[in-house]
Amino acid sequence: MTRWPRWRRRTLLASAWVVLVAFGWRAAPLALRHLAFFRVRQLELVGVKNLAPDVVIAALRLAPDASVFTDTRLLGDRLRGLAGVAEVRVVRQLPAALRVELREVEPAALAPRGGGPRGGPLVAVDAEGRALPFDPARTGLDLPVAAAAEPGVVGVLALVQSVDPALFQTITSARGLARGDVLLDMGPRHVLLRRDAGPEVIRAVVLVAQDLAAKGRPYVELDARFARQVLVRRKASAAAGGA
Repeated sequence: MTRWPRWRRRTLLASAWVVLVAFGWRAAPLALRHLAFFRVRQLELVGVKNLAPDVVIAALRLAPDASVFTDTRLLGDRLRGLAGVAEVRVVRQLPAALRVELREVEPAALAPRGGGPRGGPLVAVDAEGRALPFDPARTGLDLPVAAAAEPGVVGVLALVQSVDPALFQTITSARGLARGDVLLDMGPRHVLLRRDAGPEVIRAVVLVAQDLAAKGRPYVELDARFARQVLVRRKASAAAGGA
């Protein structure tokens, strides 16, 4: 009878050990999920700011006897189907807890519900003008009010929010103009922008506003609709006045 070389026997034993470990790694959760010790008794929600926690928990659709070894990818997929969720990850914390790490869609404005007239109920909308299931009264959302949930208008607001949050906080309302431009109200002052304005335009507006403030020069309107320049006006233009 021919004996295999020692190195080959060791290789076969190592391979068999790897297979057994892999099988055990996959089979253990299937066996342990039936033990009461591993039933989910705690849920930790991380990153939930505007969504109602009860809504997030309900979206998980966990059974009363759900195990911590429940498929976390399935739970994540359920939460990704929830409006207002951008990214999510569900992590096991043995022996009996699940940690839900969630990033919400960033709200860009408040707008009339269903495109209704200004003055009606307001809902939070994202950069595309889509309604979000956030309750402004419950969460205290401090956002500009858009005359309508137009993607061009709320898209500009979202751009300002990402480029300069301090400037975004000064905006009280926004609306579209007849030529497709956007008017941002900041109390007694206005900023005029094109709907396709880029980050460099927002930065230019901020620099001009800071320079005027440092020099103590009053102004009413900054018009950034022109290439590589920001016009400073001491009186509102006809566009802003008409708006």
